[in-house]
Amino acid sequence: MDQDAFRQTYREVNERACAFEKSILTNQVDCSQAERFCIAEREGVSCRSEAGHARCLAVLATLREQAHFALRTLDDKAMLAHGKAIRIQVGGMRGIRALVEPGADDPDRVPDIFTLLKTAEQQFGGLAQLPYSQVMPYLAAYKGRSRKRRRRR
Repeated sequence: MDQDAFRQTYREVNERACAFEKSILTNQVDCSQAERFCIAEREGVSCRSEAGHARCLAVLATLREQAHFALRTLDDKAMLAHGKAIRIQVGGMRGIRALVEPGADDPDRVPDIFTLLKTAEQQFGGLAQLPYSQVMPYLAAYKGRSRKRRRRR
């Protein structure tokens, strides 16, 4: 399947694409509202909650806006490289979890984005009131997979 046909089919099948699709597909976070599907041997994630989807999009936009220094980017509209997008998604959720659940057993694991953001919204009186300056160190500290070196023969 060529790339254009895949994208068109993906949009038709996935009306509400999960905002955290990259981090869910890498098994670094999970969400109770995420639903995985396959198209031509590729995996995608859709969101079952309209309200949750809107909440996730708002948080990601704010995280991206706040993360200019940590990511060394200037343009809000430019596409992010995969590594930077994962850094925002995983590092941001780890930081928010540290705010909401300071004594969590496994702070690097985010078991349910939907519940986490809903709890954060209630605890701080809205997502705009989250202390994002306290989340940024987690985003900056997140290191993705290191590249494997090719072995010369």
